[in-house]
Amino acid sequence: MRTASITRTTAETDIHVEINLDGTGVYDNQTGVGFFDHMLDQLSRHALIDMTVRCTGDLHIDDHHTVEDVGIALGQALSAAMGDKRGMTRYGSCLLPMDDAQVRCALDLSGRPFLIWNINLPTAKIGTFDTELVREFFQAFATHGGITLHVDQLHGFNSHHIAEAAFKSVARALRDALTLDPRKSDAIPSTKGML
Repeated sequence: MRTASITRTTAETDIHVEINLDGTGVYDNQTGVGFFDHMLDQLSRHALIDMTVRCTGDLHIDDHHTVEDVGIALGQALSAAMGDKRGMTRYGSCLLPMDDAQVRCALDLSGRPFLIWNINLPTAKIGTFDTELVREFFQAFATHGGITLHVDQLHGFNSHHIAEAAFKSVARALRDALTLDPRKSDAIPSTKGML
């Protein structure tokens, strides 16, 4: 099974992540940041990745270190769980509507991190959550997961809906990209012979 466990401890955060890429979307995420936990739950459920996240962070300062560092740890766990990526579909995309919002994601599990982020969250906060942290999470996740990640907002005026559509569209694209292709289960999905 494609699983990984990552522990990452700094002066700002103490994080433990466990993932199973061949799961059913079972999640147990506790970071101390309510809206972020809700988004991680969406990522797990819609990617069908079993995910447990525990983070104790310096929330007395703000949520930034917690959100970014969880992105780093989840990216590292994804990279470790994929291994040599043998048999994977590699590419995924999703056009996801959520009420007023519509977000498109295309990604490549290439090992070459790159983020294109065309998302406009019209409010500075969702509850107490800083909306700029949505991009921070995906930057860290893409960088440490080795993902070429393009996320584009086509419509939307409600920040909660836009952010949630972004997480869900990335999740659905990941689900496709991580799927094992029965026609090439023994092959690396690249003409280079490695990713």
